[in-house]
Amino acid sequence: MNLDRKSVNAIRVLSADAIQKANSGHPGLPLGSAAMAYELWAKHMKHNPANPNWVNRDRFILSGGHGSALLYSLLHLFGYGLTMEDMKNFRQLDSLTPGHPEYGHTVGVEATTGPLGAGMAMAVGMAMAENHLAATFNKEGYPVVDHYTFVLGGDGCMMEGISYEAFSLAGSLGLGKLIVLYDSNNISIEGDTNIAFREDVQKRFQAFGFQTLLVEDGNDLDAIGKAIEEAKADTTRPTMIEVKTKIGFGCPAKEGKASAHGEPLGVENVAALRENLGWDIQESFTIPQDVYDHFKAIAEANAKEEEAWNAMFRKYTEAYPDMKELWNQYYDTERGKLLYDLEDFWAVPEKAEATRNLSGKLINVMKHVLPNMFGGAADLAPSTKTYMNDMGDYSKENPLGKNVHFGIREIAMAAIGNGIALHGGLRPYVSTFFVFSDYVKPMARLSALMGLPLTYVLTHDSIGVGEDGPTHEPIEQLAMLRSMPNFTVFRPADATETAAAWYYAETSAHTPTALVLSRQNLPQLAGSGRDALKGGYVVADSEKDIPDAIVMATGSEVQLGIEAKEILAQEGIDVRVVSMPSMDVYEQQPEEYKNLVMPKNVRARVAVEALSDFGWGKYVGLDGEVVSMKSFGASAPGGQLFQKFGITTEAVVAAVKKTLA
Repeated sequence: MNLDRKSVNAIRVLSADAIQKANSGHPGLPLGSAAMAYELWAKHMKHNPANPNWVNRDRFILSGGHGSALLYSLLHLFGYGLTMEDMKNFRQLDSLTPGHPEYGHTVGVEATTGPLGAGMAMAVGMAMAENHLAATFNKEGYPVVDHYTFVLGGDGCMMEGISYEAFSLAGSLGLGKLIVLYDSNNISIEGDTNIAFREDVQKRFQAFGFQTLLVEDGNDLDAIGKAIEEAKADTTRPTMIEVKTKIGFGCPAKEGKASAHGEPLGVENVAALRENLGWDIQESFTIPQDVYDHFKAIAEANAKEEEAWNAMFRKYTEAYPDMKELWNQYYDTERGKLLYDLEDFWAVPEKAEATRNLSGKLINVMKHVLPNMFGGAADLAPSTKTYMNDMGDYSKENPLGKNVHFGIREIAMAAIGNGIALHGGLRPYVSTFFVFSDYVKPMARLSALMGLPLTYVLTHDSIGVGEDGPTHEPIEQLAMLRSMPNFTVFRPADATETAAAWYYAETSAHTPTALVLSRQNLPQLAGSGRDALKGGYVVADSEKDIPDAIVMATGSEVQLGIEAKEILAQEGIDVRVVSMPSMDVYEQQPEEYKNLVMPKNVRARVAVEALSDFGWGKYVGLDGEVVSMKSFGASAPGGQLFQKFGITTEAVVAAVKKTLA
């Protein structure tokens, strides 16, 4: 058996052993895709295990994350630091080999995958980042940004709608360095894919604008290698390589069957796999030394590629010192802190203004401080006010443009934003109407899981949307996003709070941020300030040290609380108004601060928010009241809807009196 074939089988056997020991996992993909994964990693992919974060490495995303044993086997054999003990602890508590690959947890994992299709879309984002950065930095003779994005997935990834959305955009953008490896085995969990999936995938990708290639035999290393090189040769189109494989290849009882997908092969079948592959070693988790030596030699050769790049980059920075300075700005993750002392950033207009408009102005201030801002909207930039003036539109014809037109593709937009953030070098943001955060949410969840500082600009934040009616008026969405771990939500009330929200987003290191912004104009509040950065603060204080009651509010409803305070004061009731732009940030404050803002002995509490009351209970307590939406909205001018649904100053006054009664 030649060394290439032996190495492929090492991946197969090691994956099968890990899954069998865990008695849990998905052997079908690792067994079927081992040959294409080996050919790619060993002969066509630029990567250096000694420096997994090399900025110019090729990216590899396993979109079919259930096949994680394949990726872990590659990482182990190539020397990324995964030990054999790690392989033995596959899917066990606190191991480095969890059931699906987790970014930031296991070295060499480029993205958290598992929700099918998500990895496909994140790969598009990575390819977009490479394309834009190459246009920004490369000079003749100095291709300092020059790498490919490879993504591997199967029929399930192709069925998910997110892949349609993302690849449609990739084709339109002509992302020539995006290469999709399609593990085509015609099997899903319920059986043959013919039961639900009969389309011609090749023709679909051709319609997207991809080059499409076919490898008939998923074990033909030469054919796979030739296809990868052909994919690289087409610089104007992304490429999809369909590789015909057999799920569970090599296991006589399971090969080609749905049962190979998501359950261990069984001890006897693992033994049969070994015999069928001609693998002489019966002891599990044992790899011959010549295989290890082979992988080590490949890794050492790859390290020389990075050395050559480092030498070129040094010459580049000497020849173009201005580009070196720009590079440093792009890769400075602390640069957002410069906004704190920028007068224009904290400027407050005299008149009432929608927070979406204020956000748009801030974006056009920040672009000068953060040149690596890169983002846009799902066909809504004129409404979400997320367009960077004079920065150009990112396109196939203009990869230098900074305004991304994602098209009407919300879920793919969020995943692509994740991919851009994962790639590094850019500070991405995405945008849509707040109600459509329902489309965004699965990928926002991945942002939170991966700890990516992606900013979500979500406008038209309440029944203030008005005439568009209940389909466009968010109710439960704020509670949904607030409920997510490691995800920060801001609903600012005026210019200062909007600036605070953006400052938080642009200085966040490991947490995504949602800015929930109004369509209607909101007044500038006399008492607002940078304490908004603490998530909650006193915006209008009581005369007494201990107020009679506390009114809490966010966004457009803060003004209702202030108006209610003035009315109640005339009746001798002394109220403190607390603006709570971010519950998430407020909860991170010390108990001493929170008790200063809302003393625990003040039981008369009212919250007002033109959305669901879910989540306010911990602040108002058993004795408190929440003025909120109890139903979906309606179609009418926004002002009329606040009256119709009782989100009014009068309602706040009545609620305070009720809590005091």
